[in-house]
Amino acid sequence: MNSSETHAVIVGGGFAGVACAKQLQDHPGVRATLIDKNGFHQFQPLLYQVATAELTPADIAFDLDEMFLAAETVKVRVADVTAIDPAQHSVTTGTGDVIQGDILVLAAGAQPNFFHTPGADEFAFPLYSLPDAERLRSRILQIFEDVAEHPALIDSGALNFVVVGAGPTGVEIAGALAELVHDVMPHRYHDMDLSPAQVILVDLASDPLSVFSEAAHEYATRQLNRRGVKLQLNSSCKEVARDHVVLSDGTVIKTHLTVWGGGEMAAPVIADSGLPIGHGGRVDVERDLTVTGFPGVYAVGDAANIPDDDGSILPQLGSVAQQAGGWVGRNILADRSGDKHTPFEYHDKGILAMIGRRAAVAEIGEHRHELHGRVAFAAWLGVHAMLLANMGAELKAFTAWAEEFYLRPHHRSAELLDPTNINTPRIHWRDDKPASKR
Repeated sequence: MNSSETHAVIVGGGFAGVACAKQLQDHPGVRATLIDKNGFHQFQPLLYQVATAELTPADIAFDLDEMFLAAETVKVRVADVTAIDPAQHSVTTGTGDVIQGDILVLAAGAQPNFFHTPGADEFAFPLYSLPDAERLRSRILQIFEDVAEHPALIDSGALNFVVVGAGPTGVEIAGALAELVHDVMPHRYHDMDLSPAQVILVDLASDPLSVFSEAAHEYATRQLNRRGVKLQLNSSCKEVARDHVVLSDGTVIKTHLTVWGGGEMAAPVIADSGLPIGHGGRVDVERDLTVTGFPGVYAVGDAANIPDDDGSILPQLGSVAQQAGGWVGRNILADRSGDKHTPFEYHDKGILAMIGRRAAVAEIGEHRHELHGRVAFAAWLGVHAMLLANMGAELKAFTAWAEEFYLRPHHRSAELLDPTNINTPRIHWRDDKPASKR
């Protein structure tokens, strides 16, 4: 038994970082410093609900200080990590502070991967963080407000909403955006002709939700079509401009809003860490989640390529990140006790996607038992409630929202539909670009 204190520095307050800190809390001789640039955990699976004005930002943001209020051995630091020194188990923050520990856990999260698409970094709206969701919601609501005042903007594609990427993120935002456009906004703007409005989902694949089964492809296609989503498949986005996108087949679509759900990669600080980097700019790790050649360094969540027992790489899912983060905590404690590390074993909860109200698809468990509709929504709700519960987050608001979302008619509060409540500059239609950069 090691009698000296073990200090773990954990970078990132997402599912993996929080799970690791919770596993380490209150163990004698172990303390953890959890560093996050925002100081809150964002419940990423519901970002699209904030973007389409179903939820407020406060509904999916959980203060890390409050989360660890009773944990005397966990200290939360609000700071932006700008450099990593894996050999010294230390990080440098934007203010120049150096935080060093005995163990370094990298759970720094993700950023959008634009795949070098011209204009995407400047003009597309990604959806990987709470600020992303707020900027996107602001843009959507401002467009409708401006079109209500100046209907001629429709001719310039103001009511064309393009979503790039037909994976779960793209399908969820496309379905929710179509419902906002076609079912909610007509009740707010009674005198505006919204018939030209369209949501266009673009992907190089031949079906939406390509990682799901063929039956799920058909279900998703049917549900998206029912909501008025136009599927532009077998075609990739080749350029994003201020007022249009260009597809690989030469199609030009006028638009002032391109939502980017086309892929993600590790946070930029990971690329400069000197660690072995693999697919998606993520750190390649061993089965016990350590990094070869760097004793005492772990990588998890969207910062890591985590191998399964068959050698394949596990998907970037909240359940993978949360389970891996807790596993790292247990291996750190095993080190302290003089026990051996154990290889990570992922309990597969399946893959899930919401397509809108009363429409969901789920493939549950290792054998991918397929569910659609109400039962799939119940499975989706259960998995996400478990993610929240494992963080110690309050479930009452989540379950109340779920009941409201699934069972009752469309509604939005005045606060949610009022763009003036969002601190984002107005759109300048002759110089149309995102209001702020990441």
